[in-house]
Amino acid sequence: MPTISMFYGILVAMMFEQGERHNAPHIHVRYAGHKASVAIADGELFAGNFPPKQLKMVQAWIEIHRDELLADWELAVAGERPYPIDPLR
Repeated sequence: MPTISMFYGILVAMMFEQGERHNAPHIHVRYAGHKASVAIADGELFAGNFPPKQLKMVQAWIEIHRDELLADWELAVAGERPYPIDPLR
């Protein structure tokens, strides 16, 4: 799963697999043993669990980079590798 960003110990990755249970655009995040899937559209937690403070950072990052994330999602759906996206600063 290609990592597209890293900030404050949070790894953000994106991949698309046909038949995946989350067909809506989303990212996968990891932090200190926690894993979750988060919707690009609204930052909603799809699956997994994530510490509230780190989830808020991920949601802020999504808000800032939504257009880039949606463009990366289109690449992933087409079977191409998504581009890296600047971290939250």
